[in-house]
Amino acid sequence: MITDTTTGTNIQEIGPAIYRINTPIAIGSGAAFSFNQYLIVDDEPVLFHTGQQKLFPLVQAAIASVMPVARLKHVGLSHFEADECGALNAFLAAAPHATPFCSHIAAMTSVSDFASRAPRSLKDGEEFVTGSRRFRWFFTPHVPHSWECGLLMETTTHTFFCGDLFTQGGKGERALTTDDILEPSEAFRRPMDYFAHAPQTVATLDRLAEQQPTTLACMHGSAWQGDGAQLLRALGRRLAS
Repeated sequence: MITDTTTGTNIQEIGPAIYRINTPIAIGSGAAFSFNQYLIVDDEPVLFHTGQQKLFPLVQAAIASVMPVARLKHVGLSHFEADECGALNAFLAAAPHATPFCSHIAAMTSVSDFASRAPRSLKDGEEFVTGSRRFRWFFTPHVPHSWECGLLMETTTHTFFCGDLFTQGGKGERALTTDDILEPSEAFRRPMDYFAHAPQTVATLDRLAEQQPTTLACMHGSAWQGDGAQLLRALGRRLAS
C-alpha cells in the first residue's frame, strides 16, 4: 500500500503482522536506493530502524495506516547511523511508552547520550517477549560494520532483521522476493565496500546461519524468503575469498 504518493513510501506485509516500510530515493544519473524500516505488530509492537529524521513523517504515516503510532513499545537499531536511528527521538515523543533498544556497546557509546529516554541495553543472546513473539539479540561487532553492531531474530517465524547485510541498490519495489539477492548485493558492495572485514566476520555469519532464518528483512532493497542459512554461508564464502 502506498502511503505517500509524492515519495512512493509504502508499507507491505512480508510475514504475519510483520511489515516492511519502504521509501525509495533517487541518487542521480537515473539510479535509486531505498530505506526500509520494519514494524512487528504484537501486544507490544516493535519498530526496527527508524529512518533518518527527515523520513519521520513518512514512516509515521505508514505505521499509522496499520496501527496507532502511540502503541509502539520497542524501537530498535542495529548500529548508530542516521538511517538506523535519526528519527528515534521523534518516535519516542510520538510513542510515550516506547523504549529504545540496542547493543550494550551502542548504549554505552552513543544511544544513552542521544536518546531522550534511556535505552534497553541488550547483551549477546538476550531475549525478550512482546506477546506471541520472542526476539533474540545477536551482538555482531563489525558485521557488517561498526563496533556496536547488533542484529535481531524473531524466533517465532524465523525472521532475521539483518540490517545492512545483503544491501541491494534500486527502489526495492518487491517487498519480499525469493529471487537471488546475493549477486545484486555483492554487485552493490564491491564499488564502495561497506564491510569492516573483521577477523571474526565469517564465524559471525556462520553463527547467524545456525539460527536457520527463513526470511531476511533487509534494510535496503527487498526482503528475502528461502534458506537463510545457505545464503549467509554463501556470503561468508564470498567475503573469505
